[in-house]
Amino acid sequence: MTDEQTTADSEIEAAIRENHPALITYITAGDPSLEDTTEYVEALDRGGADLIELGLPFSEPIAEGPTIQAAINRALEAGTTPEGFFELVDDLETEAPLLVMTYYNMLLQYGPSEAQRASEGDAEKPRNEADVRPFVERAAEAGLSGIIVPDLPAEEADPLREACDEHGLDLVFIVAPTTEGERLERIMSQVSGFAYVQARLGTTGARADVSNATHDSLTRLEEYEVPKAVGFGVSEGDHAAEIIEAGADGVIVGSALVDIIAEHGEGNAPAAAALEAKAAELKRGARRGGGVDVPEPEQP
Repeated sequence: MTDEQTTADSEIEAAIRENHPALITYITAGDPSLEDTTEYVEALDRGGADLIELGLPFSEPIAEGPTIQAAINRALEAGTTPEGFFELVDDLETEAPLLVMTYYNMLLQYGPSEAQRASEGDAEKPRNEADVRPFVERAAEAGLSGIIVPDLPAEEADPLREACDEHGLDLVFIVAPTTEGERLERIMSQVSGFAYVQARLGTTGARADVSNATHDSLTRLEEYEVPKAVGFGVSEGDHAAEIIEAGADGVIVGSALVDIIAEHGEGNAPAAAALEAKAAELKRGARRGGGVDVPEPEQP
């Protein structure tokens, strides 16, 4: 995908540039239920999220820390399935574009595409287990704008990149603090929407500070035109401000939001209110880091 195509066609890149600096939020779909997830997504949208990532639960989430692993387990125990996830997205109405974050096996195991069904008729034929097109087709049909697959190496991403291009979806890659040289060039040639800059080595999870690796990574990526958003460990408005000041176009927050959901347990109203307030705090921090004079909200 060329820079010209990305700029012209990417809902995700447009959302980041139009709402710069952007707040990107993550929650796990189906935690604690798909019905609750609907309320939580709407709350984040009201609170100021510019993009919303929805985690499609997978049993071996290698990039996730304990907080999101627990959320994924709760979602799986609640019976969340890929088709239930897509039906949820079908019904969502948000200002913020939506992305799915999941693992490659979920894409490979999804059912046949409309095109395959049309060509095969009612006959049962073996399907290509390595075909990611059915998942991408369904994601586009549901209204998703992009896909993040943490365990997919850029060197093996051509089939997914082609399917995303065919259906108008962005494909976001994670750039680790240690990524450089030819591997970095390969990732940046495949990425669209934004580059997901990993703030620190290890798995996801809220942290008390911003890693020094964040600043180094942003410096290393300055020459690339695609927006850069920093995640892994961001949990407070001050973190968002520092990251934007360092040159990021957006901040990504997940574990801090998943913690709110876990703390409130069943019943979506208190959690939704807390998520909306947290999103507003994080968006204020990001804007403050971008040089915008943002007054603090009045205390009730």
